[in-house]
Amino acid sequence: MADVEVPIERLKAPLRERLLVAATIILAIIIATPILSVVFSLFQSGDGVLAHIAETRLKLYILNTFQLALIVGIGAGVIGIGTAWLVTMCSFPGKSWLEWGLALPLAFPAYVLAYAYTNLLDHAGPVQSGLRYAFEWGPRDYWFPEIRSLGGAGVMLALVLYPYVYLLARAAFLHQSVAAFDVARTLGYGPWRAFSKIAVPMARPAIATGIALVLMETLADFGTVSHFGVSTFATGVYRSWLLMGDRIAAAQLSACLLIFVLVLLVLERTQRKAAKYHPTDKKYQVLPEFKLTGWRATAAMVFCAAPTFFGFLLPLVVLGRMTWIGGHSLFGERYIGFALNSFMLAGIGAVLTVLIAVLLAYAARLVQRKDVRFANMVASLGYAVPGSVIAVGLLLPLGAFDNWLDSLMEAQFGVSTGLLLTGSIAALLFAYIVRFMSVALQTVEAGLGKVTPAMDQAARTLGQGASGAFVRVHAPLIRGGLLTATLIVFVDIMKELPATLIMRPFNFDTLAVQAYRLAADERLLQASTPSLAIVAVGLIPVVLLSWQIRRSRPGSSEQ
Repeated sequence: MADVEVPIERLKAPLRERLLVAATIILAIIIATPILSVVFSLFQSGDGVLAHIAETRLKLYILNTFQLALIVGIGAGVIGIGTAWLVTMCSFPGKSWLEWGLALPLAFPAYVLAYAYTNLLDHAGPVQSGLRYAFEWGPRDYWFPEIRSLGGAGVMLALVLYPYVYLLARAAFLHQSVAAFDVARTLGYGPWRAFSKIAVPMARPAIATGIALVLMETLADFGTVSHFGVSTFATGVYRSWLLMGDRIAAAQLSACLLIFVLVLLVLERTQRKAAKYHPTDKKYQVLPEFKLTGWRATAAMVFCAAPTFFGFLLPLVVLGRMTWIGGHSLFGERYIGFALNSFMLAGIGAVLTVLIAVLLAYAARLVQRKDVRFANMVASLGYAVPGSVIAVGLLLPLGAFDNWLDSLMEAQFGVSTGLLLTGSIAALLFAYIVRFMSVALQTVEAGLGKVTPAMDQAARTLGQGASGAFVRVHAPLIRGGLLTATLIVFVDIMKELPATLIMRPFNFDTLAVQAYRLAADERLLQASTPSLAIVAVGLIPVVLLSWQIRRSRPGSSEQ
């Protein structure tokens, strides 16, 4: 019997492995369905809307999208890299507060920041009204920069997106070798030369990743550019779908936007592959600090305080003033409904996304095959794709399925099923899973990567299978990463506007949708109420991320 049992056991493991691989690949294909649908739309013909757009507005979409990405990329890069270096490697007044405060603008959706600054700087706002009163100017007696412009949208996006670069660059600076800076000091390098010649080159992969995230979020933005009247691919997709009623044209515009995104992904991965820098020693010490005094300390403090002030404190005060003057009651019946809808979607979406991410990440750890890793990479593409593109790509196959099912049920049973999936909560949750799978998957993979393989082997010797080892060993060890992933996805869903706007069921509004609708009707005072609620929820993961990065350097006193 012993001779028979050994080959049977050997056959069971490959069978389980094949089933796990098949399940992972199928799940990745399902998650990638919206992207594949957009690609297939290139071979379809619409109602002529795309030809009209190509003749009238396509060049404008391309030019505005490129200019906006350039403004935001440069602005976020300069602010993020410069502030990360200053609070990590230099000593100046207020540093301990600013290293936390610099991450706070990430809690603001860009469209909420746009609402606040429109109220503050528009012609009827307090700033211009105060200038006219103080100097007795008429409406045409002075020049004032137009906030509702391409440049204004670029500034808004840069102010809320630079924390991506700041957090990643700061984490990279914290892990750099002390030996490199000791050598720099012996060569007579001051703070600026050490920054430009050593720190930035060593942190290039992290910086490139941060700027790529900023650019992808810029391409995905709809609320800001829509409010400021800037025509980009994101607004073109929305207009083609909901205003012109041509789904194919919307999908084909989405495919054009997808090309922009894929180019960014290729550039980012090429940069990250070509530039890998590792510490020259394994001994971690307290990082040296360049003590700044005089005007240099003042300049560093102002440079770090300005993004915090203009990206968080000032708009927070403006929103609070707007709510006080003419905002809605957050505890009224309608707003409680909006809040419940938002929390329900964000809660269910975050839990489902993290559960699927755990399945994909754990399968890759158990099987360790290239096809599984490739499947996980395909499942992660959604974060690089704007919510409007995902919505269009998902509604096309769902609409086709609903029409087929309705025809079948009508012919066979005389019953109309209508739009069973299109515009349902299930479809909207699916869109969230596709959009934010990368965030959850990368966080879970990072947590599992810190669990040594010896733990897996020890669990097996104690009679635990794969599921038992995860429940009893891996899950307790990575619970912090799981909580972080859930919180980040939760807040991302709370802020997500394009997908929610296109795919939500009828008469089902969230705080983000309510804020957009009120702002679109120029009711900015009322729009401040749901905007403040979104910002309040967004502060939770921002503080958590800042705390984790601060204690991430081995040997840190805060570990």
